[in-house]
Amino acid sequence: MLPSGVFNRRPQEDMAVIRTRAQWLLLACALAFLVTLGLYAPGHWMNWLILVGVYTIAALGMHIMTGLCGQFSMGQAAFMALGAYTTAYLGTTYGVSPWITLPVSGVVAGFGGLIFGIPALRIKGFYLVLATIAAQFVIMWFIKHQSWLGGTYGIMDMDKLSLGGVELAGPTPEFWWLTLGMVVVMLFFAKNIQRTSTGRKFVAVRDNDLAAEVMGINLFRTKLLAFFIGCFYAGVAGWLWAHYLRSVQPELFTFQLSLWFLGMIIVGGVGSTSGAVMGTVAIMLVDKAGPSLSTAVQDAFPSLKYQVSGAVSLIMFALVVMFFLMIEPKGLYHRLERIKLYYRLNPFAY
Repeated sequence: MLPSGVFNRRPQEDMAVIRTRAQWLLLACALAFLVTLGLYAPGHWMNWLILVGVYTIAALGMHIMTGLCGQFSMGQAAFMALGAYTTAYLGTTYGVSPWITLPVSGVVAGFGGLIFGIPALRIKGFYLVLATIAAQFVIMWFIKHQSWLGGTYGIMDMDKLSLGGVELAGPTPEFWWLTLGMVVVMLFFAKNIQRTSTGRKFVAVRDNDLAAEVMGINLFRTKLLAFFIGCFYAGVAGWLWAHYLRSVQPELFTFQLSLWFLGMIIVGGVGSTSGAVMGTVAIMLVDKAGPSLSTAVQDAFPSLKYQVSGAVSLIMFALVVMFFLMIEPKGLYHRLERIKLYYRLNPFAY
């Protein structure tokens, strides 16, 4: 539904994501706000914003694999680890420039996704979930038991990222701007992938892979391509996270983090690019509120002091995901679209 008085006169206008001057103005204001946010946001909020940006890129990869192509993956954190360890190892051992390792990290993670995505042609549903869970544990086991990757200690003291003589490290405005720029670029490509013939193939396979094969779609190639692109995004997120922390350890890429990525696209809305961003922000806000709620629970129930501190965030995450699965299964994006539709049809919203 278009706003009253807005008409499409060309196919390009009908396909445009942003159609009106008001929408362009809102987008410009939103970007200006996010850019200037780095100038006055406190340190702990800056750290939170950068983490949201890193997780958003990984969640967009999950959106392409699961939301568009229907290939469930529970090993996104492990593919992030492949990207992070690639840039850390090449940088510390061979002195390769971080900007060169950026695409390399994505490609390495993408090929990791290809290896574990090969069974996708023969299995799906619950069995595919188990295969990707195996990827999570196999990759992390391999990393932990390689001395040249630092073993359980990981790789420390990475060189600071710099661009044009400006150092990009830690929770600084400069690193936030880098993160924001990468999120915008990756979001642009993710949004446009589903508008191409490849994206339409992904959706056809997701809806009914048998019908898609009868129509002439190569299932094996399409599923592997979805795995490659989704894991490429994870590798880029791992690259960004590694250079933010300037170190990588196996404990950063846990199975719980992979569960978080799946929860993000569920909360935001499976199959929606904007929903992946909204879900990431929502889950990270829940995690941010965890310590405050934990303190309140400890004050109310002193006997639960040691049990509650590490469990509140997990309980809140589970409750939020369960709420959306039962009450709003289409996610935040669907609810936003309903609100926009109500506004556009007012006063005849019925």
